[in-house]
Amino acid sequence: MNNNKPYIIGVAGGSGSGKTFFLKCFLHHFSTEEVCLISQDDYYKPIGEQKVDDNGWVNFDLPEGIDDSKLLEDLKLLIDGQSISRKEYTFNINEESARLMNITSAPIIIVEGLFVFHYPELSQLFDLKIFMDADEEITLNRRISRDEIERGYTRDMIMYQWVNHVMPAYKQFLLPYKESCQKIIINNKHVAEDIIATSKEISDELKETVLSSQRSV
Repeated sequence: MNNNKPYIIGVAGGSGSGKTFFLKCFLHHFSTEEVCLISQDDYYKPIGEQKVDDNGWVNFDLPEGIDDSKLLEDLKLLIDGQSISRKEYTFNINEESARLMNITSAPIIIVEGLFVFHYPELSQLFDLKIFMDADEEITLNRRISRDEIERGYTRDMIMYQWVNHVMPAYKQFLLPYKESCQKIIINNKHVAEDIIATSKEISDELKETVLSSQRSV
């Protein structure tokens, strides 16, 4: 590994697999000067450019719905030690009202999202790939809880998206890359301590290898 180059981590997993909680725990072990995070969700194309299915539903679970060229461009800027600005994607908040984020490069850069392993030019930049996994029944229940509370979706709406958008995308654009990942985290238990312990184990390993080697340069 080039000690002058940031260490790039890709984190992917299906809906309800626990990516958000894992990353929250993981980032807790580092300062903002040591790690920065960019999210695929912040690169969604405008709603008018999203594909609509045969029943008129917008399908947000397709790789072409993401501006992967801009995501790759921004990652390369961070690798070069530069900073980037990006509006934060939040469901039901339009782009004009979105919060502008300024992201500064760091020795460890995390790229997270559903399809980050699917884009070849992006995926080849990762030094470490982490796959968050959980049984389908568990991820569905987590999705239902989130979408009913946070998005006001009905159970029928959630199930339609799950059957027609979420699971087909997971099986086609995410699952095939699972076995190529160096770390696969199984998140079937509703026990926060398990993910907390796993995040600490990985963070300790990176502090011993990546950060210590960069400090010695």
